[in-house]
Amino acid sequence: GQFVFLTGPSGAGKSTFLKLIFGAEQPSSGQLLVNSRNVSRLKPSSIPYLRRNIGVVFQDFKLLPRRTVEENVSISLEILGTGRREAQRKTFSILKQVGLAHKRTQPVPRLSGGEQQRVAIARALVNEPQILLADEPTGNLDTERAEEIINLLEHANARGTTVVVATHDQALLSRGLGRVVRLDGGRLIH
Repeated sequence: GQFVFLTGPSGAGKSTFLKLIFGAEQPSSGQLLVNSRNVSRLKPSSIPYLRRNIGVVFQDFKLLPRRTVEENVSISLEILGTGRREAQRKTFSILKQVGLAHKRTQPVPRLSGGEQQRVAIARALVNEPQILLADEPTGNLDTERAEEIINLLEHANARGTTVVVATHDQALLSRGLGRVVRLDGGRLIH
């Protein structure tokens, strides 16, 4: 239920740590418990079930270029079997929150980098995950949009979502929103 910032120099292990949490990488030793499940012992066929409760905002967005904004956001709801009307309602609501409802029918390649980043954030939040992982979620945004995104993450956290944000942004860290974890060389240093 916490809001946690991961910080540290480039190569410190922030992105790798996030990948470990959602099962994209396996730990070389030890164990990693996510929602009381040892990720290092999960069968590959069980990883999709782990990810159903985890929203991820990737640094490179991982949007589907042949789909519209709305289709990119609603895909996780489709995978979960959400009814069409409910999926449309939730998708429109989150797109409104990130300021992109008016662009819902646009193909994602027509959007700016900042707009694509907001689509990625909307996709991660639309199914109200237990855990939200964000890798530099404000990296391509102006100050005003970055503030809006952080507010969205705060609201998700207030509703009970654990939020883990990897960032170099000192302005975010100085806001005192949550716990700050510093990594260096793959190790916790503070």
